[in-house]
Amino acid sequence: MPQPVLDPHLPSSLLPSLPPGARVLVIRLRSIGDVVLTLPALSALHAWRPDVRISLLLDPSCVPLVEGNPSVSEVLVRRSFLPTVRELRRRRFSMVFNMHGGPASAVLTGLSGAPVRVCWAGRQFSFLYNVRVPLPAAADARFRMHTAEHRLQQFLWAGLPAGPAPPAALYPQPDALAAVQLRLAEKGIAPGKRYAVLRPGGAVPNKCWPVESFAQLARWLREEHGLVPVVNLGPGDEGIAAAVEKHLAPVSVVIASLDLRRLIALMAGADLLVGNDTGPTHIAAALGKPCVVIFGASDSAAWRPWQTGHRVVENVFPCERCPAGRCATFRESRCILTVTVDQVRRACQELLTENGRSKSAGAAERHPG
Repeated sequence: MPQPVLDPHLPSSLLPSLPPGARVLVIRLRSIGDVVLTLPALSALHAWRPDVRISLLLDPSCVPLVEGNPSVSEVLVRRSFLPTVRELRRRRFSMVFNMHGGPASAVLTGLSGAPVRVCWAGRQFSFLYNVRVPLPAAADARFRMHTAEHRLQQFLWAGLPAGPAPPAALYPQPDALAAVQLRLAEKGIAPGKRYAVLRPGGAVPNKCWPVESFAQLARWLREEHGLVPVVNLGPGDEGIAAAVEKHLAPVSVVIASLDLRRLIALMAGADLLVGNDTGPTHIAAALGKPCVVIFGASDSAAWRPWQTGHRVVENVFPCERCPAGRCATFRESRCILTVTVDQVRRACQELLTENGRSKSAGAAERHPG
């Protein structure tokens, strides 16, 4: 099919000018939370132009996040460099939107062969783009823009009619749901038994609430609300495994080593998610689960759960965020270490009551510690 004539000097005409059935590529290579928070923008474009074929380029680890998604016509998996470039060029995309923004994604955008190449202004290798969206990065706290809204800006600049970013959505697969139900049954959690997922891990220490505090919360959720605390550990959580075994295992069910498809299925059956600011939190939010998120070094305005019932628990200090993993102002990461168990309990209580998931005090289950 011949390429349509699109004028990158008139960005607001680009998407409206696409012919029916045109191919559009979106690049968002990795990071669970980032991929999940790109999905609302894809949904908005698909709802407006369902005829446009949206392809999404992902790293292999993130592919389960778009299984069954009706907004995505095709998932392309990034492999080695030259085969990936050949695959992109073969499809003759009309437009490429780089929502990753790093050097590898910039080169893939530039070599895609697409006549229109979109990214945010000021990113690396900006000469490879002929449409540069003049917006700040969502992570800059001065602008207070949620990441899901930030992702939408590229489409709005290219002519998508203005409107709010819709919710993200994930689609648990039947085989993964069945496998998780079996895994839970092996741990003594029968079908229909209510449970809360706790995620005590995190990428860096200043985004991690203490494991001992999670253990106190787990006991409270079980005794006061009849929820079985299910602690999930993922890749990179090896450093807290011993603490989890010591403090959480006696009062919780610990499930580690779930692949991403089964993690989605585990979240789909939960009544509540309590965790640090990590990718799995956004999975729970995209499944419509109530979320209590404990924030430390990251910006809650940009990374809070998107369009689901939630509570953010944080203690804000008058200092800069510390994305490198260590507090740059104090000897310890006070922003998250000063969050109390009572603060998190109150947030859970509010959400559980609002959603009708709270058991009456007289019917609460009691288990010895």
